[in-house]
Amino acid sequence: MAALGRCPGCGSGPLVQDAHYAQQQLVCAACGCVLAEGLLTSTYSEEQHQREVAYSQSTGQKEQLSRCLKRGIRRVQDLCKVLQLPALFEETAVSYVQRALQHPSFHLLSLEKKELLGGCCVFVTCRQHNWPLTMGTICSLLYAKQELFASVFLSLQKELELSVPALSLADLVKSHLNSFQLFQPTANIPAQFGEDKEKVVARTLQIVELASETWLVTGRHPVPIITAAAFLAWQSLHPPARLSCTLSRFCKLAGVDLPPPAHLRLKELLEILLRMASQLVWLRMFNLDKKTVVKHIGDLLQHRLVLLKKAFCLHDGEEQQPMATGEGSPLAAQDGDCPLEGQQQREDSPRPLLPPCLLNPRKRLQTAAPSASDSAITGDEPISDSEIEQYLRGPEEVRAFRKAKLWM
Repeated sequence: MAALGRCPGCGSGPLVQDAHYAQQQLVCAACGCVLAEGLLTSTYSEEQHQREVAYSQSTGQKEQLSRCLKRGIRRVQDLCKVLQLPALFEETAVSYVQRALQHPSFHLLSLEKKELLGGCCVFVTCRQHNWPLTMGTICSLLYAKQELFASVFLSLQKELELSVPALSLADLVKSHLNSFQLFQPTANIPAQFGEDKEKVVARTLQIVELASETWLVTGRHPVPIITAAAFLAWQSLHPPARLSCTLSRFCKLAGVDLPPPAHLRLKELLEILLRMASQLVWLRMFNLDKKTVVKHIGDLLQHRLVLLKKAFCLHDGEEQQPMATGEGSPLAAQDGDCPLEGQQQREDSPRPLLPPCLLNPRKRLQTAAPSASDSAITGDEPISDSEIEQYLRGPEEVRAFRKAKLWM
């Protein structure tokens, strides 16, 4: 095929494109001079000006994906299929993992962290689209440690400058309760244990809001609190048949795992409910405990704002009232005459509304006092610097020693 232009060697006009061993060459038909080879373009302007296009500048190199990038994209696609995410989420997560693997900061990552990079991209995508997904769910699918996953997630957020909004607790409650089999019509669950999902979700949200107002959510994993709140909501909707059911049996019937701290969160929620129940007039005649208070959760949640103010000290002035009962106060004198009545009065008095870590601080290990045998002198004690200086001779002592040495 003839091409435009002239040969710079002989000046003749006809130039021919010849494929020599499947390689394009531009050859002069008169003298056989090879003017160009390896042309990857066939545009009219570039053939006219005799320009070569290098392979690195062409689209051929960009079309090839590395094995690491293909593996990361495939892992992201598999996670999206397992989580049943929309196609838009999958496209966004794939674009994030491509940006991350091409970023210089992630080139020297270990293989374990590169495996977690795809999960971090899916987690970021779900957070940006307000899709309720926890870090624990991704870690369970990837069989990864949460500490390692969190470090990769923070580095991804920093290097790519991604904005990740905080997850709404209400959306997380709805998403977590969707996996409970008790709230779905199935034949394997007894009739007295089945419950409408919408009713349980609405009451669980109220209990979680109560836990948030009483410092039970701050700095803690949300899943154990949601599990305990769902258990109380489920019991309160039909108490006669469900009060005998335990938390572990409830999770077994629901088909979900029981988080280890859920028992502690349940105990803290019941203590809050008992304090609130002591302020309701029509409940003071009953001897309520942690089981019977579940029957009145509906009334307690309906008036929770007023009951919280009465059951706890919410102001600085009210916090100082229990501390004012000193030795000379009349309350202290009454406590001395009737210790049981004074103790009951202190239990019924409102206490400050503080986080559990301040009300029940962890006990610190105290070092044992040294015994007489340990304090005895054995001769193996280290010598201090001041004692060593006492054995060193000063300038005057050196001169006196030299004079005495002359007479010896």
